[in-house]
Amino acid sequence: MDIKNAQLAVDSWIKEHGVRYFNELTNMAQLTEEVGEVARIIARRYGEQSEKESDKNKDLGEELADVVFVVLCLANQTGIDLQAAFDKKLDLKTKRDHERHHNNSKLK
Repeated sequence: MDIKNAQLAVDSWIKEHGVRYFNELTNMAQLTEEVGEVARIIARRYGEQSEKESDKNKDLGEELADVVFVVLCLANQTGIDLQAAFDKKLDLKTKRDHERHHNNSKLK
């Protein structure tokens, strides 16, 4: 599924199951919460923190999907075509960063 269709799927889900979008500030707070859950898993599973027994069954993919869902909500409710924005950003990064990363000795 491309980003445009993901936005449409989220919009359909909100209309069918969610009553309405939470306001932008609430969704921003929710996004922060979801990113925090991703950070917790990564810090404990891949970082130096000890993983709590209660966190061992947490699904990183599910938490990342929560982040994507809220981002798609924010894009929908603010009128952003996230597919177009992503394509534009990828093009910019490709032009700007191609040589920079190839010449980075820290990445070798």
